[in-house]
Parts: sequence; C-alpha cells; structure tokens
Amino acid sequence: MSKKVVTTNRRARHDYEIVDRFEAGMVLLGSEVKSLRQGNANLKDSFAHVKDGEVWLVGAYIAPYSFSRGGGHDPERTRKLLLHRREIDRIAGKLAERGFTLVPLSIYFKDGKAKVELGLARGRRTVDKRRALREREQRREMERALRRRHR
Repeated sequence: MSKKVVTTNRRARHDYEIVDRFEAGMVLLGSEVKSLRQGNANLKDSFAHVKDGEVWLVGAYIAPYSFSRGGGHDPERTRKLLLHRREIDRIAGKLAERGFTLVPLSIYFKDGKAKVELGLARGRRTVDKRRALREREQRREMERALRRRHR
C-alpha cells in the first residue's frame, strides 16, 4: 500500500492528547484533488464534527487549483467525510462526553484516494504541554547519550 502524505497537523499533537485514530475518505471536487496532488493544503485551525449522522471537516484549507476553469472551488468549504456507520456512532458517543474533540491529523493519498486521518482527542492544559516537551527532550538526550556510547 502506497501512502503519500500531503500535509500534517503538527499543532494537533502539541495541543491535544490523541486517544484514538480513524481513517476517513473525503468527498472532493476535481480541482481539490489536483490541488492536493500538488501539496497545497493546510489543516491549521481545522476540526471535524458529527451532524445528522454524518462527519464533516470544517476549516481545512485546500488552495484553488491554478489551471481550473471558472476559479475552481472555495478553499475553506466544509467537506463531507466517509466513515462506516459503526465508526460514526462510536465517534458521536465519545464526542458527547465532556472534553473530547475530533481533529484532523493528516491528509494523504492511499492507493490513489484522498484520505484524512482523524484523531479523537482530549485538550491538554499548558502544564501538560510543558511536561510533554520536557519528556521528549529527555528522551532525545538519552538517545544521544546511547549513540555516543556505541561509537
């Protein structure tokens, strides 16, 4: 299976603790697919929500395709996401709990089809963000020390 990553939401991993992950298809226009293939997308400040039993991606920016006729598409339009009914029900149940949100982690092509990886996430407080940064730095230092020792 070939997987070509178009864009990632690095801020999401910093601001949220990812509890569960889902892969969803996206309902796109032709000009959006062509723009994604060129890598023109941004997930900053985007989120997903369940409305009337369907999952929608809000605020994801896909740049207009430069060669499209009639101006192409609206770059920040709300896009429908494709998931199995059981997954949607599970997500809706978790979102009903306090403190959970659905954030897009990355957009990629898998076997020629545009997919979005969604993360069921709980928001981190500033203290938790600092602790996570400190732990990551400590892990890096330990790896560096081990590499120096093995040389």
